[in-house]
Amino acid sequence: MNLEKGYLEKKIDPALDLFKEIAHLKKTKNAIILAHYYQSADIQDIADYIGDSLGLAQQAEKSKADIILFAGVHFMAETAKILNPKIKVLIPDLNAGCSLADSCPTNEFSDFKAAHADHIVLTYVNCTAEIKALSDVIVTSTNAVQIVESFPKNQKIIFAPDKNLGAYINKVTGRNMVLWNGSCMVHELFSLEKLIKIKSQHRSALVLAHPECEADILEHAHFIGSTTALLNYSKKSDAQEFIVLTETGIIHQMQKSSPTKTFIPAPPNNNCACNDCPYMKLNTLEKIYNTLKYEQPELIMSDDLLIKSRKPIEKMLKLSAEFGL
Repeated sequence: MNLEKGYLEKKIDPALDLFKEIAHLKKTKNAIILAHYYQSADIQDIADYIGDSLGLAQQAEKSKADIILFAGVHFMAETAKILNPKIKVLIPDLNAGCSLADSCPTNEFSDFKAAHADHIVLTYVNCTAEIKALSDVIVTSTNAVQIVESFPKNQKIIFAPDKNLGAYINKVTGRNMVLWNGSCMVHELFSLEKLIKIKSQHRSALVLAHPECEADILEHAHFIGSTTALLNYSKKSDAQEFIVLTETGIIHQMQKSSPTKTFIPAPPNNNCACNDCPYMKLNTLEKIYNTLKYEQPELIMSDDLLIKSRKPIEKMLKLSAEFGL
């Protein structure tokens, strides 16, 4: 069971019905699959729960399964393990990282925090467990504005690691949070020039944007919100066309929920027609099958890190429940 590549490489009979086999393994092992909206369509279709970071954390916290297989990226699987230290947490590919999490190295952020010792630290969930352990409260794009506004206006705040989300929250709340200079490679790649062009070609389309996008992109949005909020908006809106400014995986759920509507992925600033997260797309049905069958790779974390990183996540979940999120 060589995991040098970051995943279990075992040959699979091409005639095998992976959907059927994965369902059988889930049942016999009392396992659940939690999948992020940015996973491929096939993975979303076999998941027991599909959601954004807040929803996935809430599902992980209340899980009664013996095994959680997390079809997402590494920090998401870490969050599931932090909330369920006694449950086996599996991740199909250990290389499924996050450019935003990588933009905030622990040592550098620790020094940054020390330089602003009179500030509390609110950290976006898209970060490593080590960064969570240095934080006071974790936030997601779903609850970030409400959590920021729950603190007094004069409370000094560091917001990390996403500068674009932090700038958006500052604008919405009128705060002046100190921002760490991090960003998501997917949401930074959207092209303003191409967005303006595609808007001119689809004049009746509404623009839906994730707040991790840059400010000049957000200025063109009809609605800004988390992936779940974007999905819900597309369901309720009377509009028939939408230009979507986030990772393309969410379009699968949008199309399933509103089959008569048209969803257009906004193009990035390169030669691709859409904007996919290369880390999210490392997960495949084959890797999920092998991971469930052999229960490898398993996410292992130290007890000390589990304890330290749990407190700010629990604060987030408590506040989210109070806000009705």
